Amino acid sequence: MREIRRVGDTVVVDGAERRLTYRPRRVTLDDGTWVAHESRGGSMASVWAVDLGDRFVEVVHLGHGPVGGELVVVVPDADQVLVGDLYLPQLPERIDPTWPVAVDLLIGMVGPGTRVLATGGPVDRDELVDFHQLLLGALHA
Repeated sequence: MREIRRVGDTVVVDGAERRLTYRPRRVTLDDGTWVAHESRGGSMASVWAVDLGDRFVEVVHLGHGPVGGELVVVVPDADQVLVGDLYLPQLPERIDPTWPVAVDLLIGMVGPGTRVLATGGPVDRDELVDFHQLLLGALHA
């Protein structure tokens, strides 16, 4: 069963042999293995990858978002990217200087058919571009 689905506040990515559960700052495999950015107590600095049996998944830290340590999950065979809190419907008061850089890198990962899922739901590339401009304006205005 190879699907990607939302379950409450998580996203579950199924492979033939393993299952990955995603939250914006922590990824957990069904065997209990977990990964988080080093700023959140984990050991990952930038990239971690796993084979779920018939599905390869990459976990990357592009930069800090609203809380810090936000992770992005890339599922190449499904052309899907899970972005968690790197995209928010409205800006918080504090903006980390690496947040716009992270969103810029994220935009580069999103192709014309890529499905992007943020914490609040699906997002398209144009929304990411507009959000990037909002971040830059808020940070440098």
